[in-house]
Amino acid sequence: MSTPRTVLILGARGRFGLAAARAFAQAGWQVRAQVRPDRPTADQLSIIPGVTRLPIALDDQQALLAAADGVSVVVHALNPLYTNAQWRTVAPALLAQSIALCRALRACLMLPGNVYNYGENMPEVLREDTPQQANTVKGQARIAMEQRLAQACADGQMQALVIRAGDFFGCGTGSWLDQAMLPKLPKGLFTYPGGMDTPRAWAYLPDLAKTFVAVAEKRADLPAFDTFHFSGYQLTGRDWVNALTPVARAQGWIKPDGELKMGGMPWSLIRMGAIFMPVWASLLEMRYLWDCAHRLDNAKLVALLGSEPHTTLPAALRSSLQDLSLLGAATSEPSKLPSHVTR
Repeated sequence: MSTPRTVLILGARGRFGLAAARAFAQAGWQVRAQVRPDRPTADQLSIIPGVTRLPIALDDQQALLAAADGVSVVVHALNPLYTNAQWRTVAPALLAQSIALCRALRACLMLPGNVYNYGENMPEVLREDTPQQANTVKGQARIAMEQRLAQACADGQMQALVIRAGDFFGCGTGSWLDQAMLPKLPKGLFTYPGGMDTPRAWAYLPDLAKTFVAVAEKRADLPAFDTFHFSGYQLTGRDWVNALTPVARAQGWIKPDGELKMGGMPWSLIRMGAIFMPVWASLLEMRYLWDCAHRLDNAKLVALLGSEPHTTLPAALRSSLQDLSLLGAATSEPSKLPSHVTR
């Protein structure tokens, strides 16, 4: 029998899984954190009060079901490798295992969605009813996964909620921010993969995780399947530069009155290497997201919650840099968010 405030995080050692475990635990939930059994026991999950590690393989459904007794909410924080082959096969297989588990538990499955569903012709403002016309492997896979979720809920055996957000940042490594944009920041160089003036959606993971908690606590008021949009930030490359420059000056990465040098992604090299490297091919296919202005309209989410959890950009950026061990003892006063930046 499920209890109202017990959650199972599938893939709890990942960036979003860890953020979700923290947010649910801080909100007073009992958290069961599924991790691969071959992972070390000493990790950040082990020191969060209220979190119980479950070193059980996802495909060991019987053991996982027994360990999940009492769970009322399941968070699908699982992701395959960033290749089209994995998204065609592994991503739907992982979701199928999550669905089977939730149906057995009669639980609510929560999935972090993304903007891949809308394709390169997407409008600038994305709402829950915006037509989904993906023309990439990952986008089509995401559409199929959400359709499968809706079908799984049709007979009342489970509930499913999708919360769609922009590109993740915060809570460690594995994002565009740390892998492409910031590696040379201590040398005064900022790298940006797209046009500097194209606004696009970003999600600070601790805020998104808090949103999952807040929506989970309202799930009894929601239909069997529903989708919400998390707005986060709409930022251009120049917004990132404006937010990073005071930090770079305070850290001594640039002179007190200096400016960051700018660099771009080597897309031509990536295009050549894509023939041999599946991950590069996948990055190239999704390059359009850097050229299409877009933001997520959160009116439906705000109507449900009253407001969207939101950390100011300077504070979110500072925390992200600390997680990446980039900040020394010097700190700068929080810079103001550019007036045109939307949440």
